[in-house]
Amino acid sequence: MTAGRLLVGATPLGQPSDASARLIRALGSADVIAAEDTRRIRTLATALEVKPAGRIVSLYDQNESSRVPALLDDIRSGATVLLVSDAGMPLISDPGYRLVAACAENGLTVQCLPGPSAVTTALAVAGLPSERFCFEGFAPRKQSARTSWLQTLRAEPRTCVFFESPRRLAETLRDAVDVLGPQRRAVVCRELTKTHEEIVRGTLGELAEWAADGVLGEITVVLAGATPSADPEEMVAEALRLVEDGMRVKDACAQVVAAHPGAPSRRELYDAVLRARE
Repeated sequence: MTAGRLLVGATPLGQPSDASARLIRALGSADVIAAEDTRRIRTLATALEVKPAGRIVSLYDQNESSRVPALLDDIRSGATVLLVSDAGMPLISDPGYRLVAACAENGLTVQCLPGPSAVTTALAVAGLPSERFCFEGFAPRKQSARTSWLQTLRAEPRTCVFFESPRRLAETLRDAVDVLGPQRRAVVCRELTKTHEEIVRGTLGELAEWAADGVLGEITVVLAGATPSADPEEMVAEALRLVEDGMRVKDACAQVVAAHPGAPSRRELYDAVLRARE
């Protein structure tokens, strides 16, 4: 018997009409549909006026490992399995990696039905350099881990895309201001392709202020890459001159950092200035 195949299908972010013709055909013909949320894929199929021909099974983070063996057996037996997540491309901060990796390891055919992705959609509308970029998944939930993660982006020259929960966006942007400086440019994309889509551009300082009262919806953040930093010793000297002129150390450091995009954080400069004054 001829072995089947795994189809990795991108689903619309919000507008059902963004579904590709190939995805629509696959929904109506696949022997098995492995969906992150079976209710959502049924709703999408109804909106697209497609009746799934095969059985629909759930495949999400907590059950993916246990689902893989049976799905591999289906493919070996000649079945076409369609893998879909709730929205966008599977595997991109969504389930599916274990299944695709297992198919690759077993020499089974894997094909992609390309389509919507929040990562590339956000890059397309952000207005930031996109010839080189990195994707960081979801920002860490805990502040200590998030601060450490942001530190790794201080000198990252590529535009960075990451996801964030609307409940944590304000806190993440405040932490980004502390670590990356208030002048680093970024774009918050909310509810991409949906009725209430909103694209907010500005500096991290401006975006932190905008998000302070709370934000709703699916969030994708695009962060500008770092620009070459000013010489740390020169920045310390500049801050010391301001302090000698009567400015408080904290305010002097804030002014120097604001004048040098991509510079060390205020906290780091503050510590360096205190050491220089000892």
